[in-house]
Amino acid sequence: MRAVVRSRYGSPDVLELQEVEVPMLADDGVLVRVHAASVNRADWYALTGTPLVGRTGIGLLRPKERGLGTDFAGTVDAVGKDVSQFRPGDEVFGGRDGAFAEYVSVREGRAIVSKPANVTFEEAAAVPVAALTALQGLRDKGQVQPGQKVLINGASGGVGTFAVQIAKALGAEVTGVCSTGNVDLVRSIGADHVIDYTREDFTHPATYDLVFDTVGKGPFLGSLRSLKKGGVYLSAVALVPIARKLWASLAGKRMIGGITKPKTEDLVFLKDLIEAGKLRAVIDRRYPLEQIAEAHRYVDQGHKKGNVVITLDRGLKELHPQDAGPHHSVE
Repeated sequence: MRAVVRSRYGSPDVLELQEVEVPMLADDGVLVRVHAASVNRADWYALTGTPLVGRTGIGLLRPKERGLGTDFAGTVDAVGKDVSQFRPGDEVFGGRDGAFAEYVSVREGRAIVSKPANVTFEEAAAVPVAALTALQGLRDKGQVQPGQKVLINGASGGVGTFAVQIAKALGAEVTGVCSTGNVDLVRSIGADHVIDYTREDFTHPATYDLVFDTVGKGPFLGSLRSLKKGGVYLSAVALVPIARKLWASLAGKRMIGGITKPKTEDLVFLKDLIEAGKLRAVIDRRYPLEQIAEAHRYVDQGHKKGNVVITLDRGLKELHPQDAGPHHSVE
């Protein structure tokens, strides 16, 4: 099969498309032919090996695993003898290391569930990491309740577009922060209020119950000032400086960092939201697998609208030539 591999940390230039062996199928495994994957900010950390403390789990000097990518959507090709939930031909989506490949092998009890019936493989592939980050941050860490006021900084990005919709599904009054060119997009996915940060200061004293900084670059003191007493400042960045946590605590507020866990039950929750019409993927650009380096370079610029998808179906470019490279759509 074709797969994207790398033997060292570095820029997208270290990525190679090679022919490798199809993954082994365990007794409780599901072999999936991948139709689409997506490029996340988390893939950048794995690609570059930064921050250095993050290498403790993925390899200190060089990557333990040559493959890259996490999000996938595809069709079940084969199942192990102990698998009961899936059968060949089933359409599925989920998360697995090495997803930038024509096949992935996932254990049945891990992060793999049936694909929502009302979306394409591309739309499903855009969901797992970004939407799980938003869901687990807002619902579990932030404990958002109906009627609360939530501000999403970076509302037009991969995590941000899902965060706006999930906060609305949880019953919150949502304010999205983005640049001028993305105001209509953020409003179209359900934000009650949209603030263009290039024209207006989005920090207002004691206004919100939760501020979600989805890009890890929000003004800390201003965001803290925007929180009501007892409010939560949620950061999508896993490593939050201890000094900031203490500062927030002294102000009677909380600061929490985000670590996303690929839980099957949460993927099911997201699937149900999608099928109910309460959650949809925003796809900025599509790239074929052969252009994985270009896709990473675009994502690394930090200005993508929603998600960037990698297509693995041969012939897709001929079917949808307008989707190759720069393209923006709300789906």
